[in-house]
Amino acid sequence: MALQNKKSLGQHWLKNREILDEIARLTKTTAGEATSFCLEIGPGLGTLTAALFRQFDEVMAVEFDEKLANNLPGSFPGKNLKVVNADILKFDFDVLPQSYAIAGNIPYYITGPIIERVLTVQNLPKSIVLLIQKEVAERIVSDKETVLSLKCKNLADVRLGPVVKAAEFTPPPKVDSQIIVMVPHAPVVESEVMELIKRGFKAPRKKLIHNLAGMASKEKISEILQECGLSDSARPGDLHLEDWQAIYQKISN
Repeated sequence: MALQNKKSLGQHWLKNREILDEIARLTKTTAGEATSFCLEIGPGLGTLTAALFRQFDEVMAVEFDEKLANNLPGSFPGKNLKVVNADILKFDFDVLPQSYAIAGNIPYYITGPIIERVLTVQNLPKSIVLLIQKEVAERIVSDKETVLSLKCKNLADVRLGPVVKAAEFTPPPKVDSQIIVMVPHAPVVESEVMELIKRGFKAPRKKLIHNLAGMASKEKISEILQECGLSDSARPGDLHLEDWQAIYQKISN
């Protein structure tokens, strides 16, 4: 009996082999030729898994759906595949080798938590290539910042790959997807700056001068913003990492 997708798990299976091969190629090239191990998030029916085996010697696939996890090994006889039935947000990345890559066609509804998880594990991957909702991918690389975009840019070099139309999936989702490529690096700003960013975004549509109220007087915050080349009307999304760093240095002195 054919396995059915579960809408509650956001399962939409990509069927275009050229796109699958492109995801695998980007995963390999950004990780480097020395990386022969790939962690796949949410393999589903194994279409991306097959493409990954054209680039990597070994694949570990973490699948939340128990039936899919049990079925997958039978599709790859003789391959160096290990399937783990687990929640990727609780998965122990320390069991992986020091040099590995991550690839996955991930559910839209947990995109943010997955990205944050894979960028903050102690055993960082060499590269991360994910297929996510197009709108979210665009927001991550946009100059109009969000907490997620700033977290990503703080911890990785980020760029976009090809757009994937909804019709390429079974069943088709309501929106298009896009490949996002991330190469982790050391944090640009310290954790205290990220805490300031979270505070600054507590009401994203409000002016920053109001969101930072309580950390200093309104007059002091206005003075700091001006010293950082920002106006009193600046909103959180207008600021980049270097702006937040500058504000933190002045407000903490």
